[in-house]
Order: sequence, then C-alpha cells, then structure tokens
Amino acid sequence: MIDLHLHTRASDGAHEPVELVRRVWLAGIRTFSVTDHDTVAGVAAAHDAARLYGLTCIPGIEMTALEDGLDVHVLGYFIDPESTRLGAGLTAQRMDRVRRFRELAARLTDLGLPIEVETIIAGTPEGRSVGRPQVADALVRAGHVSSIRQAFDLWIGEGRPAFVPRVAPSAHDVCALIHGAGGLAAIAHPGCLRRDDVVERVALSGADALEVYHPDHDEAMTSRYRDMATRLGLLVTGGSDFHRDDGYHEGALGRVTLPQDEYDRLQARYAERGTRDCPTPEARGPKPE
Repeated sequence: MIDLHLHTRASDGAHEPVELVRRVWLAGIRTFSVTDHDTVAGVAAAHDAARLYGLTCIPGIEMTALEDGLDVHVLGYFIDPESTRLGAGLTAQRMDRVRRFRELAARLTDLGLPIEVETIIAGTPEGRSVGRPQVADALVRAGHVSSIRQAFDLWIGEGRPAFVPRVAPSAHDVCALIHGAGGLAAIAHPGCLRRDDVVERVALSGADALEVYHPDHDEAMTSRYRDMATRLGLLVTGGSDFHRDDGYHEGALGRVTLPQDEYDRLQARYAERGTRDCPTPEARGPKPE
C-alpha cells in the first residue's frame, strides 16, 4: 500500500517520525511520504526509520499558498530537503506561523480563553512548525474546550471569533519553490476548498498533480477530481492525511491509499526530470519490535 500524505510532530502530527513509521508499517503501507506543514524537519528521521523496516520513504512537504483569499495546500514530493532556496522559503513561512500563533493567542485572551503561547513556542524545536492544531491542544489542556474539533468549531476555525487569516505566497511561487528543490507539486485535498475554479487556476500555476484520494473526499468527489486530473493533464496522488489516532481523519491510516499505477506515473514523471535517483526500498532486514 502507498500513502503520500502523513504528518509528524515536526508540524501538527501527534507522533515523532520513528513512531509514525512504525504505525505505517503495522498498517501494511510500504511506500509513504512525510508531508509536514512548512518544514522538512521530520524527513531525515522518517527516512532512517524506513530503512529499518525496508520501506520506501519519499521526501515530502505540505506548503500553504494563498489564492483568492483562500488557503491552498500544495504537497511537494521527491524534494531535496537540503535545498537552500526551499529552506529560505520555509523559514519565512514558519516565521509567519509564529506571528499568526501569537495573534490567535491574543484574540483568545481577549475572549477570556488564555493559553500559554510563549511556552509552546519556546518548546518547539528549531525547524519545526507551530499552527492552529497546537492552539487547539492548548485550549483542551486549559479546559476551555473538550476536544480539538470543538476548538476549531467554536473558536479558531475559519470565520470563528479568534481566527487569524494567513499571509502566504501565491500558488505559482509555492510550486516554483517545490520545483526548484527538484520535486513535483500536487494540489492537496481539493474537495476541502469547495472552489473548483481555484483548483483549476492553481493547476495552471504549475502544479503537476492533484490529490484525488483523501479522507475528506467521498466517492463522488473522488470521481470528479479523477476526471478533473485527466482533463487538466495532471497526475494523481493521495493518502490518509494522518495526524493522530483520535478525531482527525480517524481510521484513515491504511484505508485511504494511492493505487500502485498512479504512483508509478508519479515516479516516472520525476525520473523524466533526471534530477536525482528515485527513492527505492532498502534491503529488507529484521523488523524492529
């Protein structure tokens, strides 16, 4: 099985890379990509763990672009994590995440829902990202809400009282950063945008692929976006968007995957560019306990 959309604690996932890889292996997934938000801090550890399990780890990322006032997430696959240009772009993105984090916290304080924002920022290792899921966790720990979902629904989701709009580069610029790092750019979970006109605009901005298989896509959406990918000449990708075991895409790990033939097309397109060797499974040895 293949899952090209996974998150670790390097951004807003619940598990460290090594633990995530263990869960990936237990779920029967043999090719995967860690796609943390605006950081590649978890990629090296995930790759090293994948070697122990004989798995294929594709270096990846999920970056945010702004189009028509909407957050558009762009996945990057087969990237060079050491790319200087990509690194500079990610540093700028993470700095804006901290700004937004502090502004969210200030709005929550004004609403009578204070959280320990500076403690969270200080405890975030260099190169890792902060974001709204950490705000939601803090709201739960402080007893202001009963769940992460409630935090988003009542306070920090789009249109809610503490929501702070993002500042982000255009989709064209994000795709260019990913291409500059040797990767392929894919539009993430288009069904969540509910704006197919924006999806098509981003496709024309330099995207290589469209995420067709995703937990938020029902059967009709999956079919629609598969047809859109064909019409626009885009490759197809997909994955579980796994963050944690409870509440957020619960049960999607090992259930939402990418068909092998679609992955083969992605890998072939990457190989055509001749930038670096395609990742392949390491020699399979004894599996860790």
